[in-house]
Amino acid sequence: MSPTTRSVALVGVPTDIGAGHRGSSMGPEALRVARLAERLSKRGMHVIDRGNVTGPLNPWLPPTNGYRHLDEAVAWNTATHEAIYGALNDGHLPIMLGGDHCLAIGSISAVARYCRDKGKKLRVLWLDAHADFNTSNITPSGNIHGMPVACLCGHGPEALTGIGGTTPAISPDVIRQIGIRSVDEGEKRLVHEVGIDIYDMRYIDEIGIKAAMEEALAGVDDDTHLHVSFDVDFLDPSIAPGVGTTVRGGPNYREAQLVMEMIADTGRVGSLDIVELNPAFDKRNQTAKLAVELVESLFGKSTLMR
Repeated sequence: MSPTTRSVALVGVPTDIGAGHRGSSMGPEALRVARLAERLSKRGMHVIDRGNVTGPLNPWLPPTNGYRHLDEAVAWNTATHEAIYGALNDGHLPIMLGGDHCLAIGSISAVARYCRDKGKKLRVLWLDAHADFNTSNITPSGNIHGMPVACLCGHGPEALTGIGGTTPAISPDVIRQIGIRSVDEGEKRLVHEVGIDIYDMRYIDEIGIKAAMEEALAGVDDDTHLHVSFDVDFLDPSIAPGVGTTVRGGPNYREAQLVMEMIADTGRVGSLDIVELNPAFDKRNQTAKLAVELVESLFGKSTLMR
């Protein structure tokens, strides 16, 4: 392997433990079927598939004290944390194949821990239709996939907020949320109080995706580890039907490509989540194929003549 070849580790996390619909547990295999490893290899990367982490079955129970499946979510996120932290320390760029978005608690806490170890700055780009800043007091459902950003910022049960050894795992100023268009009333108050930097679809419509991404990426430099948490429902459901929580009015194909290409232009991507892909709602794996195509762009494949 050439010294300049990037080594990528795929880590599957096949669970829908935090979701309100069954099916995202099949997401990792759908991404493999869509030839994610082969496509990245063609980009000149050395790809290692580390298989799937394991955890408890989804008991599919109602909420207890504002949380559905808290113990099981802790187990899955702890396993995810250890797998991603291990991959980073082994010199790989980890790609977490979800699974629902609650798993970002484990992956991002691992990345934050690694950045603390190495003295690097962290920037998290949260590509999503949802703010995911619910807590047990304001959640309408108890589903933990609506809580990962809150937990990472220290608003949640210690069993989740402390997975990375430090509470909170990150500070709110680390996050840039892009594509947001569905926020619960309680979340709206909380994200304003905390000061999350949100580029919602109205703002993107007003200033354009290019200007929004320039703002979101401002300050990223050679000392920055850039983590991308890519929820497939970030995309408009007209092009990405394979998710459990579709919200109309998301980025179209060309806008999504530009987002990924601009992130790639920084050269600072150090880790990635791909989450909420639900083959049960998809059509002939088209959403998985689109996700893989966008990940190719994230790692340098350009649709433009540059």
